[in-house]
Amino acid sequence: MKPIYMDNNATTRVAPEVVEAMLPYFSDLYGNPSSMHAFGGNVGATLKAAREQVATLLGAMPEEILFTSCGTESDSTAIHAAIRANPDKRHIITTRVEHPAVKSLCEHLADNGYRVTFVPVDRLGRLDLDFLYKHLSDDTAIVSVMWANNETGTIFPVEEIARKVRERGIVFHSDAVQAVGKIPINMADSSIDMLSISGHKLHAPKGVGVLYIRKGTKFAPFLMGGHQEFGRRAGTENTASIIGMGRAAQLAMECMQDENTRVRALRDKLETELLKRVPKSMINGDPENRLPNTTSIAFEYIEGEAILLLMDQYGICASSGSACTSGSLEPSHVLRAMGVPFTAAHGSIRYSLSIYNTEEEIDFIIEKMPPIIERLRQMSPFWKEGMIA
Repeated sequence: MKPIYMDNNATTRVAPEVVEAMLPYFSDLYGNPSSMHAFGGNVGATLKAAREQVATLLGAMPEEILFTSCGTESDSTAIHAAIRANPDKRHIITTRVEHPAVKSLCEHLADNGYRVTFVPVDRLGRLDLDFLYKHLSDDTAIVSVMWANNETGTIFPVEEIARKVRERGIVFHSDAVQAVGKIPINMADSSIDMLSISGHKLHAPKGVGVLYIRKGTKFAPFLMGGHQEFGRRAGTENTASIIGMGRAAQLAMECMQDENTRVRALRDKLETELLKRVPKSMINGDPENRLPNTTSIAFEYIEGEAILLLMDQYGICASSGSACTSGSLEPSHVLRAMGVPFTAAHGSIRYSLSIYNTEEEIDFIIEKMPPIIERLRQMSPFWKEGMIA
């Protein structure tokens, strides 16, 4: 059975064009891009071109692009760079709905002497901006706010926040892993100091990421050793994957209109039909301000894991939350922060589409989901109690 893949916020298919661009660098073109000879130098030139492709996607300069191994490394590098560049400052601001790559690091820093403020969100997952601005202080080393939430797709006003933060002379970082390639971003007109990207969310391979560092931003390297990446990250470059990342960035620019028209329409059709056909279902997140590919739907009184298991029998791949928190029986920290009722948080399913999804797939899911939910509810004592209540 061919899978119907609706879990693109967890990872994406590597685009065929990206695979094609990478293949020569696993065989014939195996030179070290830092070598002085022409064999390695030619590889270095292609790596430079990939850096320019990523910079173009972001509206940045090539020298502002730092290649990393993943989004998590980019996040850690940014936050550690800020606190090391400002050793006298002991305060960090982030949000309650960040990806674990930021949330877990900030919790670790809180256990090691830093004061961390977690900005709350409302029922639609929107940030309490007054709370954030009120807690800015001369002791704040960095503010880190994701551009778009990985579970609900809710988009945060990071440009506005970055301007306010810059006025106070504080470093601002955004985890833009889910946003890049889906919505336009132009760092040349932005006050954001550092921005994280992950290749495998962008139809590039796993194992490559990017950290944008605005020219002039104080920066302390996370990995030390050789001179690679302008002296900001030591270690021989993951050449093939970086070249794939460049090609993926190019494709993202070409496909962004499709993301925001056809893919958005497929998402809306799926959402509208499921809400109409399945009673006691609702959207998690801001319905007016979110990514075009993402919907999180809560089916009350049943368990998300059970839903996923029955979906899997039809080859439908989705998620009950972030892939980085799977295996936990606790409801998503994002949904808990939003105040989603316990009976709905446990039965929430995230569908995240890509340019490879089709209307036929959406129709298939619309056909199969209502019977799945009905079957599970008939077995659920919570459903019967909820109906009586």
